Amino acid sequence: MKGMEYHAESESGTIAATVEPSRLKLGSLLQPGYIHLGVAKEIVPVLQDFGVDPHPVIREAGLDPSLFDDVTNVISHAALGRLLTLSVARTNCPHFGLLVGQRATILSLGLVGRLMQHCETMGDALRSLVANLSIQNRGAVPALSISDGMALFTFSVYQPETASADQISDGALAVAVNAIRSLCGADWNPGEVLLPRKAPKDVTPYKRHFRAAVRFNQESATLSFPVGDLDLRIPGADPMLRVVLEERVHQLKGRPGTEFSDDIRRLLRMRLTTHRCSAEEIALLLAMHRRTLSRRLRGCGIGYRTIANEIRFEIARQLLADTKMPLGQIAATLGYSEASAFTRAFRRWSGQPPTLWRAEDRLA
Repeated sequence: MKGMEYHAESESGTIAATVEPSRLKLGSLLQPGYIHLGVAKEIVPVLQDFGVDPHPVIREAGLDPSLFDDVTNVISHAALGRLLTLSVARTNCPHFGLLVGQRATILSLGLVGRLMQHCETMGDALRSLVANLSIQNRGAVPALSISDGMALFTFSVYQPETASADQISDGALAVAVNAIRSLCGADWNPGEVLLPRKAPKDVTPYKRHFRAAVRFNQESATLSFPVGDLDLRIPGADPMLRVVLEERVHQLKGRPGTEFSDDIRRLLRMRLTTHRCSAEEIALLLAMHRRTLSRRLRGCGIGYRTIANEIRFEIARQLLADTKMPLGQIAATLGYSEASAFTRAFRRWSGQPPTLWRAEDRLA
């Protein structure tokens, strides 16, 4: 799905305004691979709805149950994946992630969600989400693009070997729809929903929440809707409060401590299936020389090719494990001209051909 991609950056300024201090503490600097609980906090009540005591499940995932008392607490993306895997097993519910996302609201997105509420249009809000989600989540990346008169909001997990990436994607699109409906009205529906997972036996929960056609076994988690929806106005948006919130986001994003290599991973995960992503092209996109890109990555102890192959392997692993996409289609998604070239690359990454890896994963 190629199209014009937005790379929005928040604008900031300084004005006199009064904002509740608690609202400005919802974001904090994240290290790569970590997320603020936010949406994941809803795992606890969903488990309780099934009559499952959440505390033993949370402990089995290697987490302290008290973490879930505060949405601003931080956990690793890997731990979230483990917890969702255990939750699906305990409840025997293949759409557990969807239920988690259904319970979440735009405020589950923390400071970014509050900023979205005060953007002028739906398009501004989604571009703000794309530009700033990294202060809330450094395990997945959103993107917004336009193709053939349709807007495409896409969510992709990029942390390597994250369990239950399909459940995470289900929940992300579910809360994205909730967020848009809170901004534009409860009657808003996407035109189509694409999910990178096998179709469950019962697709009713998906159709009930999204109120749209749902297609499974797709290469990405995507909401598709008419591009004109991006111009929908957001009632009650306060432009002065927006400036204050943007300044807070800018301060958080400007702090030292995040890794340049993780920024490249996020960028590649967002673009690798739809764009050419050579080191030269990524350097050009970042307005830097190819040698500068290499030097900065060497400072992180890694090379560009290694990162690109890690992302390709993660995409391949997710599609092999979570969908029934044929090898040829997966190969094309990753930019390989032939399935045989993809098979050779996958063997280098995993030590076995993709057909065997997929078969063993299904038996696990």
